[in-house]
Amino acid sequence: MAKNKVIIYYKKDCTKSNCALDWLHEHGYEAEVHEYLKEMPSKKELKEVLAKLGMKPLDIIRKTEKLFKEKFEGKKFTDEEWLQILIENPTLLERPIVVDGYNAIIARPHDVLEDFLNRKKK
Repeated sequence: MAKNKVIIYYKKDCTKSNCALDWLHEHGYEAEVHEYLKEMPSKKELKEVLAKLGMKPLDIIRKTEKLFKEKFEGKKFTDEEWLQILIENPTLLERPIVVDGYNAIIARPHDVLEDFLNRKKK
């Protein structure tokens, strides 16, 4: 991946996603935008992102979403089952997720994005 190129998993009407994307553009990053509600990542791609995040599927689920509270809160699922739940219910995916090479971060709040991307310069 080129030095200033990143991938962002993005939701168009999400304030946090838009802030992160604006920040990336303002700081010279070429952002490959993945609008996951239009095209959800495959299970393989989600596993790769999770590995880069150093997280489990439950860690990237939006637990404040109405859907989560109504259907999934308090229930026990395996990691594979949570992955399938995410694929079937993409609104549950935490956002924005920014991938930079072999690492990734959930860019909330957006100032963590600056720290994350500047880590190589230190």
